[in-house]
Amino acid sequence: MAASGLAGGPGGSPDGRAGEDARAVAAALAGAQAGFDALMHAHREAVFRMVRGHLGNEADALDVTQDSFVAAFLALGRYDSARSFRAWLLRIALNKCRDWARRRAVRRLLAFALPMEEAAGVADEAPGPEALLASRQEVARINAAIAALPDALKEPLLLCAVEGLPQDEAAAILGIGRKAVETRIYRARRKLSHLVEG
Repeated sequence: MAASGLAGGPGGSPDGRAGEDARAVAAALAGAQAGFDALMHAHREAVFRMVRGHLGNEADALDVTQDSFVAAFLALGRYDSARSFRAWLLRIALNKCRDWARRRAVRRLLAFALPMEEAAGVADEAPGPEALLASRQEVARINAAIAALPDALKEPLLLCAVEGLPQDEAAAILGIGRKAVETRIYRARRKLSHLVEG
């Protein structure tokens, strides 16, 4: 079966998407490349948007998105088909974002611990304030402001406002209550408005 036969358009109903995902997962587990292709085609943009919003850097977001799909495909046998595949995949991507942030923090710490002649070769990949200020595109400013939010506020905002997940589903992904999701989104929006205006 061709990948195009497994993947649906973005306008499909939630039940249709769930059915298409279930067929693609079954095909992928059976070893059919078309199953993997269909899952990647259906969900890569959503994962990339969420990861880019989390990291604030497109190049890093591409790497982390790829890592997320590799991890998901390696763990596909443990996927619970009673759950939304996209929610399961976004949870993996969130974990990859957190891993990336921890590794970056360790790299920065080690760069300071190295002798100066060795530390000079360690690149700090985070965009500097000058680069953010130099950007004149409103979208870039908003992406930077979202990336600057604390994870606890950023993650529910990305899942609900950017990816359009219901608050109940975001709560399940994040392991918090629905009311906490609602509160954190409210706080994220207030903080975001201050960051963008500032």
